[in-house]
Amino acid sequence: MITPLTPLDWYRRALKYYPDKTAVVDEEKRFTYREFEKRVNRLSNALCQAGIKNRDHVAVMLPNTHPMLESFYAITQLGAVIVPVNYRLTDQDVAYILNHSDSKFLIVDEEFADKVPREWPPALEKVIVVSNQENPSSFLSGVDYEEFLAGASDQPIQAEIDENQILSLNYTSGTTSRPKGVMLTHRNNYINAANFLYHLRVKNEDRYLHTLPMFHVNGWGGVWAITAAGGTHVCLRKVDPERILRLFDEEQITLLCGAPTVVNMMVHSEKVHGVSKSIPRRMATAGSPPPAAVIQKAQDLLGLEMIHVYGATEVSPFILYCEWKKEFDSLSTERQVTIKARQGVEMAFNGETKVVRQDHNGQEVEWNGQEIGEIVARGNVVMDGYYKQPEETKKAIRNGWYHTGDLAVVHPDGYIEILDRLKDIIISGGENISSTEVEGVLYKHPGIMEVAVIAVPHEKWGETPKAMVVRKDGADVTEAELIDYCRERMAHFKAPKSVEFVESLPKTATGKIQKFKLREQYWSGRIKVN
Repeated sequence: MITPLTPLDWYRRALKYYPDKTAVVDEEKRFTYREFEKRVNRLSNALCQAGIKNRDHVAVMLPNTHPMLESFYAITQLGAVIVPVNYRLTDQDVAYILNHSDSKFLIVDEEFADKVPREWPPALEKVIVVSNQENPSSFLSGVDYEEFLAGASDQPIQAEIDENQILSLNYTSGTTSRPKGVMLTHRNNYINAANFLYHLRVKNEDRYLHTLPMFHVNGWGGVWAITAAGGTHVCLRKVDPERILRLFDEEQITLLCGAPTVVNMMVHSEKVHGVSKSIPRRMATAGSPPPAAVIQKAQDLLGLEMIHVYGATEVSPFILYCEWKKEFDSLSTERQVTIKARQGVEMAFNGETKVVRQDHNGQEVEWNGQEIGEIVARGNVVMDGYYKQPEETKKAIRNGWYHTGDLAVVHPDGYIEILDRLKDIIISGGENISSTEVEGVLYKHPGIMEVAVIAVPHEKWGETPKAMVVRKDGADVTEAELIDYCRERMAHFKAPKSVEFVESLPKTATGKIQKFKLREQYWSGRIKVN
């Protein structure tokens, strides 16, 4: 007897065994799993009555609130496809996604109403608006979310589901091109959430803080995994480090996820010293290689057990994690955090991941920590493809392997360590320089809050590293000081040749620094050497 692999089966299990347990906390609102189910069922029935059928697309543009969680379960149990929209994209990209995705309905928070195009895409039939008194809409007309639910039945409704049908259509945030719609199946989501459950050690007692946007690859699978264990979802409308740290104690948070920049924001918050360390807490971080110095601060100041994970939207998104071994406990603190900064080894359920030479033969690099190659993956978490873009799919998946575009080395113990994105590697005078390696050194300087290292043109060397630095408040660190600091700690050719001090660095919705935006001013009208 074979049943489809779908995270909805875990939802069924949670309702069966934990009906009276708190499922969702959203500011003053509390819902048990039984109450959450009734709200989910009302939304499903309302959508069905309004015309949504199996395999139809429903877009959602919501912050990390209870309607977002409800949408994930209500839309997908109909067999429909959820299209989580990044509300931090440009208005043009939002309009493109709504049109390209063929979404029939849109559920949107009133705060983001101004991003909804005034001329709806042809396929869009209805807009459902979640009221937000703090940011009332000035123009958007649509059905009120609570009114939409009020007239619907709270009885279960679920379509027949094939595990290989699309569960979610997750758009990448476009950089030099339009966002691409990544088709992730029920099976993809189930296997990824299984990795989340196992490697992040999710338990029934966990209280999970949604610091990571749920629109970002379905909260990395957290929307499913926490429910699978019967844990408690604690919603967070906005990433505010002071509020996060306050919720640590108020809501007894035990688990969260976020980009290294979010970790950096927390450790530099004025509230960091007031957080109790009596509750063991785990935090998974990914999105960009976390500097070892930031990991150490999170462990020292907040008592966080940092778990480094790695992946991409196209792989649902997890494929690697930094597995901690007992033998590492005897190492120095500096050595431990250096190991934790590595991307690590394959997760248990997703399939195979390796680093291959860039000679198109797919041969694995030597495990010597020196030879550079590209990370590739295959298995049950690899996407079904890009929606309506078969040629782009062929470029990404070649000879049965998804090519990530990330350059890495493999250490003798098999641990993979990313050096850079292909587009971020700096080639100076024929030498490869990892921008993340230079950043890792700079993050150890006491006067630096944030840093991004990019390639800038150079007449003699082709390009050289430049550091864009956000100083800590009150720090008076100089360009010469930082250059000398790097030259004392690494090969001189790797050290930045110039430093620019800025107020802030451009970031994606999940906190990843957008280096392409920093490079634009230097490479406009020129061709980058790599």
